[in-house]
Amino acid sequence: MIRHCVLVRFRPEVTQQDRTAIYAELESLREVVPGFLAMSAGPNVSPEGVHQGFVDGFTMDFIDEAARDAYLIHPDHKAAGAKLVASLEGGRDGLIVFDMVV
Repeated sequence: MIRHCVLVRFRPEVTQQDRTAIYAELESLREVVPGFLAMSAGPNVSPEGVHQGFVDGFTMDFIDEAARDAYLIHPDHKAAGAKLVASLEGGRDGLIVFDMVV
């Protein structure tokens, strides 16, 4: 299984309602991308204080690399990803992506 981890720095004016809508749109891709198993999203709750401004994030679980790769090129992902990037500080500089095998 592939866990797709995304850490984000939203612009200050992006409301919690906006964030919830962005996450919901991303999660809705489970209906159109075979092998997209689950998604979790929310704010950082770590007491360590080493978030470097990345105080929100989400993970997506895919059955394998092929499912993850299909998600990455899916047109609905491109559209939802563009909305996400537009809401981040510095655009693409406002996110970190890290994928791992679990």
